[in-house]
Amino acid sequence: MYYIGGQMNYHKRCIPLLLFVLSQLILFSCHDKPSRQSEKDTVKSPAQMDEHVSEDLKRMLQSAVDDQGKLNDSISLTYTTLLDSLYQQNNYAPLWSDKGHWLAPGDSLYAFIGQSKDYGLFPSDYHYGSLAFVQRVFREDSLSRKNAAIWARADLLLSDAFFTLVKHLKQGRLKYDSVTLRKDTVLPDSFYMQTLNTALQSKQVISTLETLEPRHRGYDSLKTYLKDFLASAHFRKLTWLDYPYKDSAAFYHSLTRRLQEVGYIDSTVTTADTTMLAAAIRSYQHANGLKQTGKPSQDLVSMMDNSDWEKFKRIAINLDRYKLLPDTLPTTYVWVNLPSFYLQVINADTVVLESKIIVGSPRTRTPLLTSEISNFITLPQWTVPSSIIFKEFLPKIKQDVNYLNKQNLMVVDDNDSVRDPLKINWARLNKNNFPYQLKQRQGDDNSLGVMKFNFRNKYDVYLHDTNVRWMFDKTFRALSHGCVRVKQWQKLADFLIRNDTVRYHPDTVRAWIDRKEKHTVYGFARVPIFIRYFTCEGKKGKVLFHEDIYGEDKQLRNSYFANKPIY
Repeated sequence: MYYIGGQMNYHKRCIPLLLFVLSQLILFSCHDKPSRQSEKDTVKSPAQMDEHVSEDLKRMLQSAVDDQGKLNDSISLTYTTLLDSLYQQNNYAPLWSDKGHWLAPGDSLYAFIGQSKDYGLFPSDYHYGSLAFVQRVFREDSLSRKNAAIWARADLLLSDAFFTLVKHLKQGRLKYDSVTLRKDTVLPDSFYMQTLNTALQSKQVISTLETLEPRHRGYDSLKTYLKDFLASAHFRKLTWLDYPYKDSAAFYHSLTRRLQEVGYIDSTVTTADTTMLAAAIRSYQHANGLKQTGKPSQDLVSMMDNSDWEKFKRIAINLDRYKLLPDTLPTTYVWVNLPSFYLQVINADTVVLESKIIVGSPRTRTPLLTSEISNFITLPQWTVPSSIIFKEFLPKIKQDVNYLNKQNLMVVDDNDSVRDPLKINWARLNKNNFPYQLKQRQGDDNSLGVMKFNFRNKYDVYLHDTNVRWMFDKTFRALSHGCVRVKQWQKLADFLIRNDTVRYHPDTVRAWIDRKEKHTVYGFARVPIFIRYFTCEGKKGKVLFHEDIYGEDKQLRNSYFANKPIY
């Protein structure tokens, strides 16, 4: 017993020394340049600490500036030039510590980084691993607390992390695209400096950072329920599978590894034969309620890729999508969220109308756009787009001209004269030779139904009723050619003319429809419309995930968050 106790005491005495040695190896790589090899600066008196830290800060920043932001082989700064300017203005005084002790803002910033998943952020983006190791070394090894070089490095890492947080909370990590409504493509250095100064002067680091977040109802609800998601989430680093695959050998190797990670193939197996792999897939399918085929499929891969860690990445992507919107949205607007298959009308921050919608299929996507609803038409006539004519209609017409009658279509020439389809040589017509338009007669059989809502856009898409209303009962409603079919079209029309009942009484519009009369309704206050792509939202007390119908999440995940470490 004494021997064992003696060994335990020996190990306890060795732990601080071991941590100190590791701190030097990790923080100050032996492969660094000569100027970095001497970054051990032990200070005997606390009163001398800040003077030594200042000298070390100056030396480290000069080295980082000369070496493209690298502090050592494993740590790089993102805002090197800005940091150099910051510390130069402050005479290289430390910002987050004082005489070998953390200041309150330093503690707050470190805590914020540790809890940054609550904001849809990844702690690893803010030097959390290096900072956590410094904290541990300082906590367990009193000798390390006297090393001014470690304090200097930690100060740089915290400042760099702060600036990165400013960027990610204000603008997000996604590149601005054609529907981004923000004008601040680049945050000026003065913005970073002012935000940091506010945080340090007020000693309110967390609240200062939180003021940078979007102020949108969707963002707030998603972030609120994110905390509940994190509380129950079980994060594991699992092999990601891409499907359909380009390299079959690489795919099956990854699939085998993924099945090993969840216990369906023994971890000692180096290569799974066809029989073993099929049996493992079948077992996985049975356990997860999938059709037991023993073969890989999109459903199988989608379920395997839907781990809690991958769900968190999707939440992060969607929180960043809100950062592409302007700081404030109009008082009244129409919000079309494609993956949810729902349209909402928002008035004074309240949902006054919600409707099921049918959106473009994955092959004929509904485009993302911003516009204003300017008018709507009762009993509209549908002019078939060229893309639909040549991809779908013309091949069927060539097989049977009577297809035109079945679809209630008429052929119109360049003079807007209706032509007899039986007198047209359809066999000679093609994409390069088609001097006609196909128009669908108005009425209940029209593909646009009895109402069409117009808004200016370059894609020639619009909102409309439909003649196949039973399709709103489907769960998956990415079924159209690109336009958006609205179940509650009547309520949407009533809302648009709600303040102009003298000219357009709701009963008048209904009477036009009953009499099958075509009218264009305009002159009401134009209502902004946002067609967007959000695959998760905070709703009914939880994070609700929608299908990634166009694969946008997958693309962004692979571009930005594919290899993010969990901690």
